[in-house]
Amino acid sequence: MLPKLYVRLGRTLTVIVLLTLALACAATWWWLHRPLQTDSAVVELSIEAGQTPREVAKEWVNAGVQTSPWLLYQWFRWSGQSKMIRAGSYELRPGSTPQDLLRMLVRGDESLATVKLIEGWTFKRFRQELIQAEGLKPTIANMTDDAVMMALGMPGIPAEGRFFPDTYSYAKGSTDIGVLRRALKAMDRHLNDAWAARSPDSSLKTPQDALTLASIVEKETGHEADRGLIAGVFNNRLRIGMPLQTDPSVIYGLGERFDGNLRKVDLQTDTPYNTYTRRGLPPTPISMPGKAALLAAVSPSPTKALYFVARGDGSSAFSATLTEHNRAVNQYQRKRP
Repeated sequence: MLPKLYVRLGRTLTVIVLLTLALACAATWWWLHRPLQTDSAVVELSIEAGQTPREVAKEWVNAGVQTSPWLLYQWFRWSGQSKMIRAGSYELRPGSTPQDLLRMLVRGDESLATVKLIEGWTFKRFRQELIQAEGLKPTIANMTDDAVMMALGMPGIPAEGRFFPDTYSYAKGSTDIGVLRRALKAMDRHLNDAWAARSPDSSLKTPQDALTLASIVEKETGHEADRGLIAGVFNNRLRIGMPLQTDPSVIYGLGERFDGNLRKVDLQTDTPYNTYTRRGLPPTPISMPGKAALLAAVSPSPTKALYFVARGDGSSAFSATLTEHNRAVNQYQRKRP
C-alpha cells in the first residue's frame, strides 16, 4: 500500500513540476514578446565599454524601462549573448520587446544624430554648430584653435579651411573633436584628389594654395554656373601678379571689427588678408570650401576675364578689360546705362 502512495505522490509532484515549468515557459514567452513599458516615449542610454550585463540591465531600468533589472539581466544571461553587448548610445523606441532590446545591443544599432557643416562657413562657425549639436559631448569649448589642431595631430597648421563641409552622423555621446577628426580626414582626401586632377595651366604651387583659393571661390560664388569662371579670373590674376582684390578676404581680416558694411577705408587699411593692398593669396583659407570649389580652384574654366561683378541676381558679369568692367559696374551696381 505504501509504495502505491509513493507512486501516486511522485506522479502528482511530476505533474506539478511539469505544470510549473509550462507556466514558467509561458510567462517567459509572454514577457519576451510583450512591449516593455517605459517612463517616456523614448528611453536613451549610453553604455560604456567594460560595463557588465548586470550593470547594463540596471541602467536601462534606471533610465526609465519599467521592468525588473534582475529579470532583464537573466534574459541577457539565458540568451547566451550577454558578452556580445556592445558599448554605445541607444534609444529604446515604443513597442520594443526585451528581444528587440537585446537584439539592438548585440548588433550595436546605436542612436544616431547628425550635424550639418555648410560650405563657406568659417572654423569659428563650425565650432558654434558643434556646440549646438544634439547629443555631442563638448570637449573643445575651452580650447584655442591651435590647441584643437594640436589635439588632432596637426600642430602649427591653421584650422581655417582644414575641415570638409558635409553632414556627419554620429552616435549620441560622441565627442565634438571626433566629428572634427572625420571632417579633417575628409578634407585631406578631397584636397588630395583635387590636387591630383589639377590643370597644367594652374597658377597654384601647392595643395595649401589650392585650399586657400578654393575658400575664396566658395565665398565669391553666388551662382554655381559661375564658379569655374570666378576661379579662372583669380587664376589669371595670380599668373600676371595682379592683386586678387576679393572683398571676402578683406572682411575675414577685419574679424570682429566688420559690422556688415565694407567701407572704402577698410579696402585701404593693410592687413595680411587685404588682397587690395597685398598681392598673391592670403596667408590662410578664409572659409571651408566644398568639393566643387576645390575642383574649380585647381581646374578653372578657360577665360580671358580679369574682372567680375555681381549682377544682383546671384550671377556675375565677367570682363576681360577694365573698360568693360567699369561698364558692367555702372550697369549692375550703379544702375547707369
